[in-house]
Amino acid sequence: MANSVPAIQLEGVTKAFNGQNVVDNLTVSLEPGKILGLIGPSGSGKTTCVRLMLGVHTPDKGRVLVLGREPRHFGVSLRERIGYMPQHFVLYPELSVRENLDFIASVYGVPLMGRAKRLSKLLEFVELTEVRHTAAGQVSGGQQRRLELACTLVHDPWLIVMDEPTAGIDPVLRAKFWEHFRALRDQGRTLLVTTQYVTEAEYCDEVAALRDGKLVAAGPPDEVRRSAMGGELLQLQAPGLGRRHLELITAVPGVQAIKAVGPDEVMITVESAGQAIPQVTAALQNAGLQVANLSEYRPNFDEVFVRLMETPEQELAAAMTTQRIERIAA
Repeated sequence: MANSVPAIQLEGVTKAFNGQNVVDNLTVSLEPGKILGLIGPSGSGKTTCVRLMLGVHTPDKGRVLVLGREPRHFGVSLRERIGYMPQHFVLYPELSVRENLDFIASVYGVPLMGRAKRLSKLLEFVELTEVRHTAAGQVSGGQQRRLELACTLVHDPWLIVMDEPTAGIDPVLRAKFWEHFRALRDQGRTLLVTTQYVTEAEYCDEVAALRDGKLVAAGPPDEVRRSAMGGELLQLQAPGLGRRHLELITAVPGVQAIKAVGPDEVMITVESAGQAIPQVTAALQNAGLQVANLSEYRPNFDEVFVRLMETPEQELAAAMTTQRIERIAA
């Protein structure tokens, strides 16, 4: 697959059920060799997007391309390049962990020659070697998710699509899953991951945030953070901070907004934190105010997500347009 061809591309895609748009004029793409995190609350359209990519659904409007082809025109060889991890456990509970993995390997036509070695490596990769002879229905929920991941990888797919792979598992195991995902990315795989755990966006190369089936932000995590917050943030603490000082800060080039967050403490939205910090510091010191702290504040993705879900669509659209222009100019 040529690196210039997106692994996944949705162009103006709309899909409705019972007259209600579940995916609404969605345009998003995933470049080869990257991890794209599709984030959004329950009902935002994430699973429908996955099913459109896999050919389970066809779009009412727009076009879906996966590995350069429309899913409805996939041939066997192209489907073999795709791995899919569903949201729910769908394997055989009465078969052992290894028997399930061996069965999926046979479904994908993994040759018998060398299969045993490959299965052993996969079981080691997902840390299931010790329970390989235990019935899948008797292992923990986290181990079942790891088994599903192994089954997704058994035929060595190039594109890996996972629908909420970390749902319902503890934070320690989620961190291990993301170690696996990054390792796969570093091996040259391309991954699309849907998740309700918005903090996982930090682990992705690209993020696409959905709200009511619409794209509200897209880009690298830092770019999405900047779009959501309206710029970069500075946290200022200065005893005696008053209206006169706020007026001085407002006059500093690149300052866009100031919000009080506590006694003698404000949050300042700026175009560039690196440029604004020395200028704000100088303006306040020249006015005789002693600055206790002035530093860049990086909101976590929980804060970013709340802002994305609450900000009016037209404001988010304007911010996304500005980010695209800045990326092109750079």
